[in-house]
Amino acid sequence: MEAINEAIFLAGLLLLLSILAGRVSSRLGAPLLLVFLGLGMLAGEDGPGNIQFHDFHMAYLMGSMALAVILFDGGLRTPAETFKLARGPAFSLATLGVLVTAVGTGALASFLLGLGWAEGFLVGAIIASTDAAAVFFLLNLRGMALRGRVSATLEVESGLNDPMAVLLTVLAVEMVMTPAGLSLPMLALEFLQQLIGGAALGLAGGFLLVWLVNRLDLADGLYPILAVSFSLFIFGGAQAAGASGFLAVYLAGFILGNRRHKADRLIRRFHDGLAWLAQIGLFVMLGLLVTPSRLEPYLLPGGLVAVGLMLLARPLAVFLCLAPFRFTLTERIYVSWVGLRGAVPIVLATIPVLAGVPGADAYFAVAFVVVLLSLLIQGWTVGPAARLLGLLAPPQPDPPSRADVDLPDGSGQLAVFTVARDSEAALRGRGRLLIPESVQLLALIQNGRPVRPEDAVGLQPGDTVLAMGDQEALAVMDRLFGRRAKALQERPAGDFQIQADMPAAAVGGMYGFETGGESRDTLADYIRQRLGRTPALGDRVRVGEIDLIVAAMEGDHASLIGIDLTPPTGGLDALRGRWREMRRRLPRRRSRGRPPEKPAADAAE
Repeated sequence: MEAINEAIFLAGLLLLLSILAGRVSSRLGAPLLLVFLGLGMLAGEDGPGNIQFHDFHMAYLMGSMALAVILFDGGLRTPAETFKLARGPAFSLATLGVLVTAVGTGALASFLLGLGWAEGFLVGAIIASTDAAAVFFLLNLRGMALRGRVSATLEVESGLNDPMAVLLTVLAVEMVMTPAGLSLPMLALEFLQQLIGGAALGLAGGFLLVWLVNRLDLADGLYPILAVSFSLFIFGGAQAAGASGFLAVYLAGFILGNRRHKADRLIRRFHDGLAWLAQIGLFVMLGLLVTPSRLEPYLLPGGLVAVGLMLLARPLAVFLCLAPFRFTLTERIYVSWVGLRGAVPIVLATIPVLAGVPGADAYFAVAFVVVLLSLLIQGWTVGPAARLLGLLAPPQPDPPSRADVDLPDGSGQLAVFTVARDSEAALRGRGRLLIPESVQLLALIQNGRPVRPEDAVGLQPGDTVLAMGDQEALAVMDRLFGRRAKALQERPAGDFQIQADMPAAAVGGMYGFETGGESRDTLADYIRQRLGRTPALGDRVRVGEIDLIVAAMEGDHASLIGIDLTPPTGGLDALRGRWREMRRRLPRRRSRGRPPEKPAADAAE
């Protein structure tokens, strides 16, 4: 009993320290998952905690369950518009890209570690998949947002590439253990079984879960439990059937998140906290599993493999896979660089250990070194790289302080808004707001007293508004009651903005470019034609000597267009220009008794 009590105490202490350490690391800009991993290492065998943990079976079990929860939550929060925008490039990166990365890294590992081709391919397969969770957390923490298409591609890829990595790892283990028993038709059949089976079970399971949520009359607290238990059921069932449980659970979450049901808000809030718990527990456990003193012989070869992965294998895969999709050079460079490795490679590295592959401990150590360096190098530079490459999207309004209640029949929601200080509602007043017709204002509380909405003269910061409507209409209310977006120094929305429904020919006449389309085409139509696809937030179109920037979206249509009068010239010149611009913004040291000198470039301007 004493040992059990100590284990419970240590588990609670580690979770508490992880949360506190994460709060400190956010101020330093450190990758949060690196903090959790480091905390686990400090609590482990070589650290002050001296916790002995070497159970690879338990690590694989808990790691798989944590990844299932994380992937389900990722699918739950992936809008259908995001998936539609990035499905082509993301699927290419998640299949062909993972294969190219595994082959390229495997060849490098064979050379550096003195392994056979099959053993080198096993190392490459283990570390082939990306983990974008840390990247998006860091960008959101900094108040930055990537261009819509780049962000969507990275997000969807992170949810789809794990099945391919798992399949390649299992096949590589079979190649090492029984090389004579494999054939190309058998490999192709197993790949189709994993991919098609996982997709079919995930889609069917997602629709079944939506049906259950809408049909079952449960206590509010049981709907999130139903969702998480069903996600584990789908994951385990798919794995047992020989299909990809990772793909199945992601698609099940995607279906649940994009279908109307009566427990949407309850499930999302619960899974937000549960996904955090899964990530903290997963990385702390993996930190406990590794013994840092045993990594020393693998630091140099593992570091060289990591450099080759970052600078050769991942860029080769990205440039090959994104070639048909009209990504710009800077977008491809950034997607190449943000191939961040996370928990999945470490979990996959336990498979050779469990299978009894000779030298499996070395593969695990190399995978851990690669993940550690990826979090250190790439994780710390995702924000500066986005600024340097000019891939920041125009800032969007912050959502207001809002609480929701799902209506029992699933017809809509009750939402309680708090008016932000610098919101449109506070500046314009209620009478000048464009409120959607499907939204009904039910009550208003001003200065602690209830007021009928029709009797209110205006809205003040801190007022509470009770409204009823559907999700789409309430999203419009978010923009009215939330804080307005603040312009960033990098001018991601250009020098100024105009409405997207303006005639393209008229704008072209003002700024000296030919549209070549029909006279009734709007600026939004013109941008869509130039892109050859649905526009995304932050997309740029060069016309003459200016850039047109998609500064705001309503659904899949551009609503606001930014005008950049001095755009970068493109390619390497753009990178050099942005580097000089960033250096000019750095604070300069002042000499005593002398005013600061004005830079020559600024004087010339």
